Amino acid sequence: MKALINIILVIVTITITTISCKKDDNPEPAGNVPVMNSLSISGSDLTYNLTISFSEGVYSTTNKTGELTRDNFTLLLDEAIISSNNYIVTHSASQKMANIKVTFENIPSNDDIITVKPKNGTSIYNFDGVAMSESQTKSIAINGTSHETIIVKDDGTGTGTTTWTSNNIYILDGFVFVNDGQTLTIEPGTVVKGKGGQGENASALIVARNGLLIAEGTSEKPIIFTSVSDDLNGSVANLDDGLWGGVILLGNATLNTVPNEQQIEGIPQTEPRGVYGGNDDNDNSGILRYISIRHGGTDIGEGNEINGLTLGAVGSQTTIEYIEVFANRDDGVEIFGGAPRLKNILVAFCGDDSFDYDQGYHGTGQFWLAIQGFDRGDRLAEHDGGTDPETGTPYSRPIIYNATYFGRGEDAGKRIITFRDNAGGHYANSIFYNQQKSIDIEMLVTESSYNRFLSEDMTIKNNIFFKTEIPFLSVSASSDVIPDDEANANTELDHYFTISGNELLDPGFSIRGTSFNVTPTNDVSQNMADLPVDPWFTQVNYKGAINPESNWVQGWTLFDKYLTN
Repeated sequence: MKALINIILVIVTITITTISCKKDDNPEPAGNVPVMNSLSISGSDLTYNLTISFSEGVYSTTNKTGELTRDNFTLLLDEAIISSNNYIVTHSASQKMANIKVTFENIPSNDDIITVKPKNGTSIYNFDGVAMSESQTKSIAINGTSHETIIVKDDGTGTGTTTWTSNNIYILDGFVFVNDGQTLTIEPGTVVKGKGGQGENASALIVARNGLLIAEGTSEKPIIFTSVSDDLNGSVANLDDGLWGGVILLGNATLNTVPNEQQIEGIPQTEPRGVYGGNDDNDNSGILRYISIRHGGTDIGEGNEINGLTLGAVGSQTTIEYIEVFANRDDGVEIFGGAPRLKNILVAFCGDDSFDYDQGYHGTGQFWLAIQGFDRGDRLAEHDGGTDPETGTPYSRPIIYNATYFGRGEDAGKRIITFRDNAGGHYANSIFYNQQKSIDIEMLVTESSYNRFLSEDMTIKNNIFFKTEIPFLSVSASSDVIPDDEANANTELDHYFTISGNELLDPGFSIRGTSFNVTPTNDVSQNMADLPVDPWFTQVNYKGAINPESNWVQGWTLFDKYLTN
């Protein structure tokens, strides 16, 4: 390792992985035909540990009972059957993962292949008693690579330019920075875990200005950020939060603050690598694709928690696609100024706001999905303009198409969106559903978000509203606003709602117990707003974040287990 990196390597002695017998927070949704999603391997020499991921919770019997054992599997080394005396299976009924510890009498060669498949067509069942096909198989190479747990502790020199590989697990011990000039590459399927701790002892991954994070997962092999307590098989309850920090990207794009460089919240003021802001809206902080960020949001002081994904002055050349933030204690995604482009973003069951922007965010968004439930969450979106001054430019006025905001219910007292502090923004072809309060726009006697509406820095066009209060658009006026002015503003918003193509319409969503259907079952293809003249946007013929014909959150997210099949 380079001297720039202070990393302690701990070689893992491969033993049987203890699987928690605790049931999931909520029952598994019923499935169709269970399948094997993935197979991973760790270990070396004579002993290996295989981890199998299934599409849903599985059982050894048809009546929703029974853990899987060695009797439910056949293992092969290349084409030779491995004796069942040479492996042990650990699994709990209803879990989506099983571990297999394999011990060989002779060290396999580096190019041997291990294959796992059901013993037969009556070996593995889902919640509905449907059996897995005997043709289901997963194979993986024994490549001779050592499998380690690597504890990463930053002494000020950052990660260095390095690659974190999927055969290892990386433990963040405190704030770990990708420094100016460094590039951290994270392979698909890599798991990064944060240690617990509050205040300056919190753990987080932070990309400083002019650092690069290249974290390109895939739908088959997402990159997972989670707590050190999470064995990904039930040791942490799904809705546990605040167990570690989060992921923070800092860039050189423009803010509307004075000065135009700021210190990101959650990082000590004495840390120079926590600065964000500049003059380059085309700045590039790297690539983030197919990443699941779970159980974060630890308290860093005075009730201030870290967001799941924080973007400080991030530029438009940064790729941010297919991101899940699940069960974060604070906001899901918060955007401080800059011009980042975010596509296919899922925020589920977070403690505060799902999407939050301020300080002049002027980027783009498409396919934003926010889900509240289990009495968690405040606003689905909180949109602020300036901080110091509130009237600073550029205004917060991102362009957001195809959002789906799914709220806590008509009696929870929460709101879909708040625009305030002179924020603007543009929403179109979106669906707002199941929230008591709709969209409010701050109105002051001075410049405010209502002025942004009047000047067309804010538009709400061609959207669907359902199971939320009327009026769908209203002002939140300060006490010194003349009552007649407030009334006239609300009348103007009522008229605007109708002439701008918005409508009251049932998209066909539903909640069944603890399962959520977020795919439209009714027609949501009519009355579409034209997309901006910008090739970044994807042309689609439906409103909301989810294609009625397919669901991009399936298979790689933790939220997947809460989807109605």
